[in-house]
Amino acid sequence: MDKIKNKEIWFVTGSQDLYGPGTLKQVAADSVEIAQSLDKSPEIVAKVVFKPVLASPDSINELCTEANNAKQCIGLITWMHTFSPAKMWIRGLTILNKPFLHFHTQLNRDIPWETIDMDFMNLNQSAHGDREFGFIGTRMRLNRKVVVGHYEDPDAVSRIAVWARAAAAYDDALGMKVARFGDNMREVAVTEGNKVSAQIRMGYSVYGYGIGDLVKAVNEVSAADIKKLLTKYAAEYKMTKEVADSDTLKEAARIEIGMETFLESGGFKAFTTTFEDLHGLKQLPGLAVQRLMAKGYGFGAEGDWKTAALVRSMKVMAEGLKGGTSFMEDYTYHFDPKGMRVLGAHMLEVCPTIAAGKPSVEIHQLSIGGKADPARLVFKTAPGRGINATVIDMGNRFRMIVNDVEVVKCPDMPGLPVASVLWKPMPDLRTGAAAWILAGGAHHTGFSSAITAEYLEDFADMMEIEFILIDDGCDLKALKKELKWNEMYYHLAGGLI
Repeated sequence: MDKIKNKEIWFVTGSQDLYGPGTLKQVAADSVEIAQSLDKSPEIVAKVVFKPVLASPDSINELCTEANNAKQCIGLITWMHTFSPAKMWIRGLTILNKPFLHFHTQLNRDIPWETIDMDFMNLNQSAHGDREFGFIGTRMRLNRKVVVGHYEDPDAVSRIAVWARAAAAYDDALGMKVARFGDNMREVAVTEGNKVSAQIRMGYSVYGYGIGDLVKAVNEVSAADIKKLLTKYAAEYKMTKEVADSDTLKEAARIEIGMETFLESGGFKAFTTTFEDLHGLKQLPGLAVQRLMAKGYGFGAEGDWKTAALVRSMKVMAEGLKGGTSFMEDYTYHFDPKGMRVLGAHMLEVCPTIAAGKPSVEIHQLSIGGKADPARLVFKTAPGRGINATVIDMGNRFRMIVNDVEVVKCPDMPGLPVASVLWKPMPDLRTGAAAWILAGGAHHTGFSSAITAEYLEDFADMMEIEFILIDDGCDLKALKKELKWNEMYYHLAGGLI
């Protein structure tokens, strides 16, 4: 995912020829200054590249065409320094297939009260120039993020940085391949979905493989490669000598190497497994899945390809940020009135990027799947803020649901040796869980302590999918109305292609 640093965001300034060459020269100089300032920000992951000032329909159309065809360009930041008649933008915006952010800013932070004159006013017109541009975006029903503030304002820069990471994830999703080893868990509804619709709307493609294809790659792993990986295990994790010397750990290493080889050779960024289809494997992949997620792969259990893709996208957004991102599942509740909580875990597959300390490798019985006892990483997650997110197929559209959560300290659970997280859903368990269920949220999620709901809202806007937020201000009556309004909107708008 280091390739993100080589991606570009183009800084695009609008004006018009009415003001003459002198003014346009100053517009360009001011735009360069703002673009360079943003580019120097350590928060913005991609390069911010200044593009020549656009002052005609043809130049705008050419720029949008160029952006569409530029692999390194993941989006545009648009700004109207002067007044830029918005009819000039229609042709270009009609064909633009890259996300864009509308930055409502200006070069000067303060009005120069003692020296301001008409020349200054003619040059610095973004206060109403951006409104003209904003109208055409709204009139054309274009999704975009609007950020208001001075270009040196930390809050404005941070909001642009969030959008930039979402744009990087969107760019990554357009080329994502998801490998499914086996099918969905039988009779489960929410993990199903229309893969063709997902590819049309969200960009990624899903490939199905029989478990035999994976087994072949696993069986071809050499003893030497297993030995090298076991050395890494010993250096990175806590474990007893009995675990370190076990055939179970060797088999876990074999599965990891074979699985990673398969994914790398096929160019996959995410994958799924299912405990109902393990023929030829000696144990359910646990340690392998955990470590592959830590390397950036998305994952979904029981064939859940939508969650696998979502986890990958969340990992792209979170790259380099403090905290981690993992596949997750709401497992059981703590209904103590003094502090209602949710225990998040899974049988095996929780990513160690969310671990509070050094995980331990352990081998325990798994009472599902009918295979040998698997190796897994066991740990707890540090307290702090987090989010849970899911994407569901509503038939005529995809819906993303995000719930803000507060991770709290998890007590010891000697009889449950799994990776786990304990959290309080916002605004509380009663409201948060009811809202999640009313919205149709899945039991599988992408959990992150690195990114916030704003990242995913920007991402959903780029994909043009429905977004539902359950946060501290969630009110069930209002949510029910929002869901009904959304149903009507998507019905009238034609829904998903």
